[in-house]
Amino acid sequence: MARSTRSMDWGFPRWRPYGSEREAVKVRLCDREGCDAPGDRPAPKSPNSPERWYFCETHAGEYNRNWNYFEGLTAEEAAKREAEERRTADGYAESRHNAWAGPGDGSRSRDEMRALEVLELDPDAVFEAVRAAWRRLAKENHPDIRPGDAEAAKRFQAIQAAYEVLRAAEERRQWRPD
Repeated sequence: MARSTRSMDWGFPRWRPYGSEREAVKVRLCDREGCDAPGDRPAPKSPNSPERWYFCETHAGEYNRNWNYFEGLTAEEAAKREAEERRTADGYAESRHNAWAGPGDGSRSRDEMRALEVLELDPDAVFEAVRAAWRRLAKENHPDIRPGDAEAAKRFQAIQAAYEVLRAAEERRQWRPD
């Protein structure tokens, strides 16, 4: 059998860009009806399904804007499913594997974000700022300072609860194994 002497380089210098070859390249087209763009962005056909659609960038953006994971569920069923998934999906609740990540980058939970709002702080506030805001707001709204003010008592309870949420989260972060 004769050895092929034909080269893909066409000699020196190279007359084509690196990585290009003469064979046909398989291109998957967008799954949207009538679209001829390459479909290189996979999207799930249904929740928890391994089947995928393949869209172009434009149609993938349209698909993501209209995606509703809780479609067809009542508000109570959606809240129940979210609570169950949060309870069982601890590894996905926060980006805990990114130990180098700082606050304000998605590493805070929804409860922590609400607590920061109660304490009138930014999402990237450090714990020293949390403690200072807690003391300031607690002194302003303490029932001993404002006796008989029911609104101040409610604000004081909310401030205390927010501080407890953030304190517990800070302790979890400090004791997390690396």
